Amino acid sequence: MTAAAAIRVQGLEKSYNDLHVLRGVDFTVPTGSIFALLGSNGAGKTTVVKILATLLRQDAGTASVDGFDVATQQQSVRESISLTGQFAAVDEILSGRENLALVARLRHLKDPGTIADELLDRFSLTDAGDRKASTYSGGMRRRLDIAMSLIGNPPVIFLDEPTTGLDPQARLEVWQTVKELADTGTTVLLTTQHLDEAEYLADQIAILHEGRIVVSGTFAELQQLLPPAKVEYVEKQPTLEEVFLAIVSKSPTSREE
Repeated sequence: MTAAAAIRVQGLEKSYNDLHVLRGVDFTVPTGSIFALLGSNGAGKTTVVKILATLLRQDAGTASVDGFDVATQQQSVRESISLTGQFAAVDEILSGRENLALVARLRHLKDPGTIADELLDRFSLTDAGDRKASTYSGGMRRRLDIAMSLIGNPPVIFLDEPTTGLDPQARLEVWQTVKELADTGTTVLLTTQHLDEAEYLADQIAILHEGRIVVSGTFAELQQLLPPAKVEYVEKQPTLEEVFLAIVSKSPTSREE
């Protein structure tokens, strides 16, 4: 583990009555990287994000974001992060520019109009800046949502299933946006059920199953966990979906209580 870690999680546990959602989660996210947390519905992905975003208190274990402890330095954590949920949180009555300027004002930043214009340009929304957000396509709305979350330049951004409900073209638009975030030094923690999304975007991938990280590494490292299939004398490397299904089906946690 290097010192340049934007997120550190050790032994994280969380239960709701008798339901053990997290059973000792460990991972580290290097600064400026994209980290994908994979898992089926109910695996605990959103619970991890809520704890890291100080929206939920863990039962055990420790976690830090941008060097700040999520349990004891909550305000500092909140000033260091932005959280984008599964559905775009834009005001459809306002234009794209008005949405951005409003967030800038709420954060007491100087010259919100200039901030809005710069973000519209960065996310290729300048031509639509004066249109109501209700007229935006799904991909445009999601890009606007991410742009809003970046006001104030948070070093860490959480994207909780950011392409839910989007068509293939809109998903590609969001993927490009996420890539650009990491290229400019923003650390991205991405939760997703779309394995192709993690395969395309992530520098590191972790699979969360029944409350534990059962495997983590680069996509190339995860591929090595399964032997290549031979198709007409040519080795075909396993897809992330094949790795995911094989690991989850073999996971010892499915036999533990």
